[in-house]
Amino acid sequence: MSVTVIAFSAYILLAGILSSFIAMYSLRDNLTMYLVALVTVSVIFVFDYEDTIMLTILTALLFTIVLFLCEADPIQIIYDQLTSVVLLCGFYFISRYAYSYKASHYMQLTEIRRKNIEIERASDFKNDVLGIVAHDLRNPIAAIESIAMIMQLDQNIDDDTEDNLRMIKTSCTKARTIVNDLLEVAKNESDRPFETELTDMNALMKLTVAAWKATGETKQPIILTEHARQIYANINKDKFNRVLDNLISNALKFSKERDQLDLIIGVHDKQVLLQVQDHGMGIPQDMLPHIFERFTKAGRQGMRGETSTGLGLSIAKQIIEKHGGDITVDSEEGKGSTFSISLPLDTNVPAIS
Repeated sequence: MSVTVIAFSAYILLAGILSSFIAMYSLRDNLTMYLVALVTVSVIFVFDYEDTIMLTILTALLFTIVLFLCEADPIQIIYDQLTSVVLLCGFYFISRYAYSYKASHYMQLTEIRRKNIEIERASDFKNDVLGIVAHDLRNPIAAIESIAMIMQLDQNIDDDTEDNLRMIKTSCTKARTIVNDLLEVAKNESDRPFETELTDMNALMKLTVAAWKATGETKQPIILTEHARQIYANINKDKFNRVLDNLISNALKFSKERDQLDLIIGVHDKQVLLQVQDHGMGIPQDMLPHIFERFTKAGRQGMRGETSTGLGLSIAKQIIEKHGGDITVDSEEGKGSTFSISLPLDTNVPAIS
């Protein structure tokens, strides 16, 4: 290949020399085509150092042969040779500069490609390890929690033991939440699509509110404002319920016991709009840009000492984006926060007013 490229380049240079000769029958009067050929070859083709030297010498020989064939006087030959030397020096330096530029660019692209492959492999390996570790942690946590529950059934335990068992169960619940978050991160980073189904969003939100009220774990009133008509969207119910549970638990965590929590369903610009609005402590402005980051430093303790893993909102954002939607937040410190979810509205249902 190298020989072919050099031969083709020599052909172009010879064509430039002969064109200059044919144009004016005097190389001294017109070396334009010769110059064009030199610049073209030096810019387009990439030569190693040895190839550049060899091609420069070969061009000089061709130029000399053409000069002698022209039967010019010796003084004229010397002038033309000096001109050729200047042009060939320019050809050499332009060729080396082009080689350096293209080689540097090629090496950068190669390095970027190699780094991307390494990042993809590391990410896949991390997700595999993360999923395996998180999955294997479930069994010992469940075993500890089961033992604590069995011990609580004993009627003869004292108050201190009861408190300790309650603390063990609470710790197991927190650990299980962290494990579930890690598993969800590993799942969401994979390219595997998840199944969706056409869902009545009013009905879904009703079931969510009813489930939260049935737990009896919260004293805050949860008020649902439905849309006047049925609203449908294609969602994965399990994952979407995880998003709703996360947003509701966060809202309750950062609200006082009697603060109202509002869930609002609407339609805006052919998008289903779901809002979770609390009237609690709000989010500081410097934290807002970071709350959807994984393991974010914007995580805070709740008003009753609840801890945060820094994964919940990151997982929620991943799930919503996989649905083709978006999640945003609007908050004012001391007045509360509003998380807004937008999802593509299914158009294969009766028109919505």
